[in-house]
Amino acid sequence: MTSSEVSTVRSKTVTWEDPSVSAGAMASMSGRQLLQAILDGRLPRPPIAELFGARLVSIGEGSARFECTPDESTYNPIGLVHGGMLCTLLDSAAGCAVHTMLPAGVGYSTIEIKVSFLAAVRADTGTIEAEGRVLRLGRQVAFAEAHARTADGKLVGHATTSLAVMRG
Repeated sequence: MTSSEVSTVRSKTVTWEDPSVSAGAMASMSGRQLLQAILDGRLPRPPIAELFGARLVSIGEGSARFECTPDESTYNPIGLVHGGMLCTLLDSAAGCAVHTMLPAGVGYSTIEIKVSFLAAVRADTGTIEAEGRVLRLGRQVAFAEAHARTADGKLVGHATTSLAVMRG
């Protein structure tokens, strides 16, 4: 099939709010308070969440859970959800788990992430849940992991990550 034979064109519109609003709140709110404000709708969701349709659904001390229902706009050339989308979801869950344990004004950034893709994901797979948890929080580096599962509990991805803890 050539590009001129493509029968259906699809589109997706993405809108987001100014990310500096939530980033600015970080100076006066702990990570857990900031994430709770996003959950409660008092602060805007980050643009990447709007792009992928990811939703932060719960947080705890050292844990964070996201949900995402991939659609075909996240497909790679062979008709599967691109691994980068699943990696982003796992990275978000692990990073936000670390963020729940950080005081006001302290941020984090992924240093490295290792992802194992355990099953193919398609648009008809349905909602994927990614749950992250802190393994160790140090003064300069944190370690976390995340698991991604389908609605019926099938494990489709796992990640371990190291994150820089960025103190003012």
